[in-house]
Amino acid sequence: VPNATTSGDSIVWFRKSDVIATGDIFDETSFPYIDLAHGGSINGILEGLNTLLDIAVPKHLQEGGTMIIPGHGRYGDEHDVLEYRDMVTIIRDRVQNAIKKGMTLEQVKAAKPSYTYEYEPRFARNPSWTAPMFVEAIYKSLTSGK
Repeated sequence: VPNATTSGDSIVWFRKSDVIATGDIFDETSFPYIDLAHGGSINGILEGLNTLLDIAVPKHLQEGGTMIIPGHGRYGDEHDVLEYRDMVTIIRDRVQNAIKKGMTLEQVKAAKPSYTYEYEPRFARNPSWTAPMFVEAIYKSLTSGK
């Protein structure tokens, strides 16, 4: 998966077992890490998550569906990836809208685009990758080509 967490992320799909190992693209314990210095990008993360959704079988369609093994945290299923992808999309869109309004990085961070009743309590538990760091990575990822 090019330009997701870094420029060299992989998804491993065990077809006969219907299991997908996601690496760090999907992390049940944290906001997704984006290593800008090594080719990571917010849109690459979203492309990776959408790829997972394209190949995963929902639970109700086949004997429990595809088992998703994240880089960190408990294993999940297609619905867990869907919720995670939606969270990342919502926060990315909030940052993107703030950029369109001409807001600076500090103004965007002060607006707390990642703060929602469920997002920060659930995903802002990693002291080495905080919500402000995630928002900053999104901002820089979206503005780096400008």
